[in-house]
Amino acid sequence: MRRYAILFALVSLLLPVTVFSQTRTPEAALSLFDKALKKSGKGDLDGAIEDYTRAIRLSSRFDTSKELASKEPESRVANSFAGSSDSIKVIDPFTANAYTNRGLVRFHKGDYAGAIEDYNEALRIRPSLPSAYLNRAAALRAAGNTEAAIKDLDRAIVLNKNFFEAFSNRGSLRLDLGDPKGALSDLNRAIELNDRVPQPFYQRGYVHLALKNFALAVADFDRAIQLEPNMAWAYQGRGTSVMYQGKMLQAIDDFTRAIELDPQIAWAYFNRGLAKVFLGQEAEAENDFAESLRLKPELKDQLEQRIDLARHLRRIGNLKP
Repeated sequence: MRRYAILFALVSLLLPVTVFSQTRTPEAALSLFDKALKKSGKGDLDGAIEDYTRAIRLSSRFDTSKELASKEPESRVANSFAGSSDSIKVIDPFTANAYTNRGLVRFHKGDYAGAIEDYNEALRIRPSLPSAYLNRAAALRAAGNTEAAIKDLDRAIVLNKNFFEAFSNRGSLRLDLGDPKGALSDLNRAIELNDRVPQPFYQRGYVHLALKNFALAVADFDRAIQLEPNMAWAYQGRGTSVMYQGKMLQAIDDFTRAIELDPQIAWAYFNRGLAKVFLGQEAEAENDFAESLRLKPELKDQLEQRIDLARHLRRIGNLKP
């Protein structure tokens, strides 16, 4: 059972005016795109989707067949969007960016199917848009299609060999698929490309933890926390690492901090309870175990085994991973 959260990096596209300066993108579409960016930044996801949708419509040329030409303008627009996406004749790459950003907003709303559809449209227009592959991979993973997600990340990296977010995301997926060595290679590359963001360090910390390289894991979690002091799962990871090193008081401090930042991390309660059992604080540990089971009842079988192990290690005065 996974003891860490998969943190996926996603990319929102800005308005690169120079790219579109010689296209026929309506000014109104550019304005709507900018408004949508601001709304999404403020958490107004529905408003952002509405503005991106309007920008997409304005930046597309509709089917001008005789049948549609005979209709009133409003009717022509409605009919164009009532049919398949093939009826839309795209004027310029701007539309692909709008689809990509609308997909990102839909992803944040939990509409993974809608997000995937938007990324499909973006890639139909611009097949070499790395960010669309990156973001579609996140939606595919969230929808349970890990194999397709890996393929999209592979494609993003082929298109942009310096795309550190793609290396970071692929590394986290490889760890989740039981390939820690492949994950380590990707995350090392992500950090080589950009060592100023916490996610690759956080993910690599869990890779080192899986490989039982506890000192290296602690160093990576330290760096992730330095870059992002409120990353709850980094404290959970560091606490687990130092617990394996026998540093129970330090582990308890880290698990407590993780819980303060995110009270929904069942593993933080689970591990803090085990550390307390090792220290002989079994009465206090019971509250932690109860909370961990409330959040994840499926931990019950593991819990009983781990409590017995912690008691045994306390009796012999030794802790081995």
